Amino acid sequence: MAAKRKPKVRENDLQGFKYFDLVFPLLERLRDVGTARDKAGNRDFFFDQYATLLLLYFFNPVVTSLRALQQASTLDKVQKLLGAPRVALGSLSEAAGVFDAEPLRDIVQELSTRALPLERGHTAEALRGLTAVDGSLLPALPRMLWALWQDDTHHAAKLHLQFDILKAVPCDATITPGASSEPDQMRLMLQAGRLYVTDRGYASYQLFRDILDAGSSFVARVKDNTAYTVDQERPLSPTDRQAGVLRDVVISKLGSDHHKDYLKQKLRLVIVVRTKPDGSSEELWLVTDRLDLPAELVGLAYKYRWTIELFFRWFKCILGCRHLISEGPNGVAIQCYIALIASLLLVLWTGCKPNKRTWEMILFYLMGWATLEEVDRHLDAQAAKSRK
Repeated sequence: MAAKRKPKVRENDLQGFKYFDLVFPLLERLRDVGTARDKAGNRDFFFDQYATLLLLYFFNPVVTSLRALQQASTLDKVQKLLGAPRVALGSLSEAAGVFDAEPLRDIVQELSTRALPLERGHTAEALRGLTAVDGSLLPALPRMLWALWQDDTHHAAKLHLQFDILKAVPCDATITPGASSEPDQMRLMLQAGRLYVTDRGYASYQLFRDILDAGSSFVARVKDNTAYTVDQERPLSPTDRQAGVLRDVVISKLGSDHHKDYLKQKLRLVIVVRTKPDGSSEELWLVTDRLDLPAELVGLAYKYRWTIELFFRWFKCILGCRHLISEGPNGVAIQCYIALIASLLLVLWTGCKPNKRTWEMILFYLMGWATLEEVDRHLDAQAAKSRK
């Protein structure tokens, strides 16, 4: 049986373009990217227009493929938005290799600075700058030879992400082959004023030193057989014990006697017990340079790290980034950065954490199925729910 043909994209399916106004001024700076080789001045499809088309791809469920994007470019409304004529399918394919993805990373970083913290209060102030760091694989086709991962038949790209937990937005990212080192990528992305929270895969004494040298702090999980030298045992408060804290130790050195002392300062080891989904318990050994934080907040900071895993699920399942529309490394990076920009826009538009129901309501509005008043009512209901 022949595959069912997908319906054509119609102008009535595409609404609410004015809500892209927040990002259009930032995209304008992309106009000259990739034009150096156009000596004759014949280019009529530019990076800012390509980026806008990709935003359309993420914000409209009718547009599900590169061919659907090409068809959307034939519509008068889209051409007026882009300021360009229809785009050929070949031009869309070529664009993924012609336009450098790196300027989009700058836009992700800039938009993240515009987001306001969604959490307030004493705890949010104590954990200011809390940033989760992790990587996630994006399955790739076997013919994508650059996306090295396990072996010749298993390929993947990897998204290395820094996620501002209190703002609920991505704040930086890089995209590499799946086999790339996560600690090495984090080292390249370090910023000042962050409180980085990491899992055991980032447990590197040199990386901890690099974080401190960058003007930031860390809460990092290490193995439960890590060697250390005790400087002071701290008493636990009832609140600490209620939060599952077993021990709070100031340590003068992390590592055994034969290890180099990379950190050369006092740290803390906070041991917290947690219950796993199967009902068993395990100890979390958390190392931090923040001697001022209550032990319970050290444990809470690590608990918040899970929000980056929820974001990866959102990124792949709701935004649809499991499906790559480009096979080259630069094209995959462009798609990922535009998806991160789409997620940032959602938080900036709505002022709340992204979730499936809110995403659906925004899509309904952009497709003309919901009114602005209905969107506002939904957002008010979400805000009331979050205050409970």
